[in-house]
Amino acid sequence: MASTMALPLAHIRVLDLSRVLAGPYCAMVLGDLGAEVIKVERPDSGDDTRNWGPPFVGGESAYYLCCNRNKKSVTINLKSDRGRDYIRGLAANSDVLIENFLPGTLEDAGLGYESLRTINPRLIFCSITGFGQDGPYRDVPGYDVLIQAMAGVMSITGEPDGVPMKVGVAISDITSGLFAAHAILAALLARERSGAGERIDISLFDSTLAWLANVGSAYLVTGEVPRRYGNAHATIVPYQPFATRDGHIIVAVGNDGQWQRFCAAVERPDLAADVRFRTNPLRVRHRTVLIPMLEEVLAGRAASEWLPRLAGAEVPSGPVNTLDRAFADPQVKARRMVIDLPHPTIGLLRMVRSPIKLGTNDGAGASPPPLLGQHTAEVLQEVLGLSAADIDAARSAPRWPVSRRQGSTPCGASSSAARSGAFNWCRRSSRAWPRRSPRRSCSRGGWHSSRTRARCGRRRSRWPR
Repeated sequence: MASTMALPLAHIRVLDLSRVLAGPYCAMVLGDLGAEVIKVERPDSGDDTRNWGPPFVGGESAYYLCCNRNKKSVTINLKSDRGRDYIRGLAANSDVLIENFLPGTLEDAGLGYESLRTINPRLIFCSITGFGQDGPYRDVPGYDVLIQAMAGVMSITGEPDGVPMKVGVAISDITSGLFAAHAILAALLARERSGAGERIDISLFDSTLAWLANVGSAYLVTGEVPRRYGNAHATIVPYQPFATRDGHIIVAVGNDGQWQRFCAAVERPDLAADVRFRTNPLRVRHRTVLIPMLEEVLAGRAASEWLPRLAGAEVPSGPVNTLDRAFADPQVKARRMVIDLPHPTIGLLRMVRSPIKLGTNDGAGASPPPLLGQHTAEVLQEVLGLSAADIDAARSAPRWPVSRRQGSTPCGASSSAARSGAFNWCRRSSRAWPRRSPRRSCSRGGWHSSRTRARCGRRRSRWPR
């Protein structure tokens, strides 16, 4: 059994400003690795996916639940002055920020990378957008189905004579989230050497082109536009589903040795000896002749007969499962890929577990997806040092006004940084504190509230009355 040592990212705080799938999925991967993930949501409505259903359970949508494990939900109004100030404070105290707004949106709000790096030079700022931060489509919103269409995925998916098809899950969103997580981990590693943060630009369009893999490579080296093969493979035969007497099975013959064993298992040695099918390139060339012959053979018996035969011959094969059968598979239980997490409105919530299994930690301490705003008070108190009275006042105020002192400069920060936000960056304590009255002057030139005075590391600071 795995031990319960601290997860590798237990010392990392992630500020997640993203919505829907790509960004939240990225943040969940980091949370699964131990990071503290603060998910910022709109008051009242929250992440768009909270309303994407049915199905709903316990007031939450299945869509939202799938990608928001191991997070804390904080509701902040980014359209208000104080809300933006709170984001600056959280960013100043975070290692990573993830966002998926249209390019320029956060910059217009004073929350872009250049603004935030002045108060936290170590911040890793990751943007996930449809088409990236530059190029002619920079300002075009990115939706998974649109990206699959424009990147060519739909042109190679579906039956040869059918219409273009999308993949059954939002694969462009998912892979973009994974690429983003990889980039963030690399930036965290680089920061250990350089001490500096990083600006990461992830595009759904770029990410989708990147995983076209052999199909994209085939076009680039030949100039020939790939066509759809349905469930078959463009360069390997046989490598597709076949109907049996009681359902479909997959046969994936990856080399000529497996082909010989397959022919023996289905009792057709004549096919193995046929010069037209002796090698894989020959089988690809004569697929229109070979596949109908194999379809006739495999249709003669049940899947329960074929699968043991093929497994005994060491031919890659398996059933085509529906999801109920997939989750009931004994391999799922053996790998503990479904976990039950206690949820405040659902009871025990069944979720797919992270596939990342570390020998030093079994991930048993996972937390369920949070309710909307569940951790607002906790985070604002612990990270920003706000009192319960401060938080209650902010919740009841129609707008969260910003108190600014003309000519004051944040502790250890430039005057431009002071103008860009209402938080003071104290280099001594590595914390940002909101400007609130009553305030006192620190000997480093910063302004702190009297309540947060002790948090500045300079013991001989001047605190005039």
